[in-house]
Amino acid sequence: MPQAARDNDETVRPPAVAGRFYPADATTLRRAVDTLVRQARPVRTGDAVAVVAPHAGFVYSGQIAADALVYAAAAKPEVVVVRGANHTGPTVHGFALHPGRAFRTPLGEVAIDAELNAALLGAGVGAAADAAPHRDEHSIEVQLPFLQVLAPGARILPVIVGTRDPDQTARFGRALAAALGTRRAVIVASSDLSHYPTARDATRLDTRTLEAFARFDRDGALEAEREAAAGRTPNLVTAACGLGPVLVAMSAARALGATHGTVVSYANSADTAIGEAERVVGYGAVVYSRGAAAPSTPPASPPHATHDGSTGNASAPMPPANPSGRLPDAERQALLHLARATIAQFLESETLPLPRGVPPALAVRRQGAFVTLKARGQLRGCIGRIVDEGPLPQLVSRVAFEAAFRDPRFSPVTRQELDRIELEVSVLTAPRRVPSAGAIVTGRDGVVLRRSGRSAVFLPQVATEQGWTREQLLDALCEKAGLAPGCWLGAELSTFQAEVFGERQTH
Repeated sequence: MPQAARDNDETVRPPAVAGRFYPADATTLRRAVDTLVRQARPVRTGDAVAVVAPHAGFVYSGQIAADALVYAAAAKPEVVVVRGANHTGPTVHGFALHPGRAFRTPLGEVAIDAELNAALLGAGVGAAADAAPHRDEHSIEVQLPFLQVLAPGARILPVIVGTRDPDQTARFGRALAAALGTRRAVIVASSDLSHYPTARDATRLDTRTLEAFARFDRDGALEAEREAAAGRTPNLVTAACGLGPVLVAMSAARALGATHGTVVSYANSADTAIGEAERVVGYGAVVYSRGAAAPSTPPASPPHATHDGSTGNASAPMPPANPSGRLPDAERQALLHLARATIAQFLESETLPLPRGVPPALAVRRQGAFVTLKARGQLRGCIGRIVDEGPLPQLVSRVAFEAAFRDPRFSPVTRQELDRIELEVSVLTAPRRVPSAGAIVTGRDGVVLRRSGRSAVFLPQVATEQGWTREQLLDALCEKAGLAPGCWLGAELSTFQAEVFGERQTH
């Protein structure tokens, strides 16, 4: 069929969120999926029958989705039942099945399993053929590029779930299991977790929700949603936007012989280089499997993005941090690697890494940090925070991204020049106000100047690199703040120190 005919084929649901939730270019999209799959948690439990995977943009939740979907692919399915929430379409009171023959993404078409579709439409469990709720909905579409790469040739059954009623979802789940029979199948429940609380509140709430999911605890999952509706947590609007799909997954997984659920990974949007800790969305990966449960499942709390290792437990004891001490070489190299990986991965695939594989002590270290980019010795970007904004690895990843792509003094870094750029990380002590300029030691002290509602900062190494005296440093700070030279007389001055380390590269 010619491309124009394929584009106009009304039996194929075209991509609705390509270029927004994931890359629209097929080559970039394939790189994105390959990268996220390569960095996914290793599969540790076999015979998966269902998974819970998030559905935000790849740049936010793609890594957690990959963590879940590698389990789905390990089942070698011939059909994948993908159930999504209804964010954009008309009201769905039951279950909307797509009547077409395929969904399309930039990677091609994924065929709908017509036989399974017909079986569920005739099962008397509230299913209806209705394309309208699928038209602009992202929660199913964002799962498909992963499935196209991980399980090529598998058919799909896309279902929009419009109910959270425990009895209705249980009946549909049992009917789904019966319709699947002995076919090699896996179920994907598409759901994000808490919406818009702080990162601290999200981690607490999402831990409880994921534990309920892993225990097949419908009442616990529904109670989390009732708490969200009660408004006891600031800015929380839902505990799980795909709760209906998850409830169906619990019922179907049980009917298909699943004996236990495992929380595979967790992160929230503040763990990414572009997230903000004051308003987040949570993402979790859960797998439902047959066979004996591992002794540690379900875990006391979900494996967090910044923790690595066999347990992966966010509540596991961590080595003590020593914010005033020098970072060991392994921790320095880990931060430099993360800073470069953040920039490189975004340029290659429009996705961002989670801070995995860093030494555990870094996950509890909270300090301000800057990342400086230099090209052949010349400044190419520098962004940072004087005070901490969460764990040090997340902050370094965030300011590396901003230094490369959001420093207003420079154009964004390109793929072609990245190899010529050297990165430098500065980890800061907390700033302390000094009584006068005479307390500042150039080369040792970074300086923050504040006056008349304006402020400016220089890292300690700037004065040394420029050969400035103390007065020249302070006048330059005034100029940077948009004030007249000499404004530092009577200004508020604070100093800090920095541990500075960079890539020792030659180009």
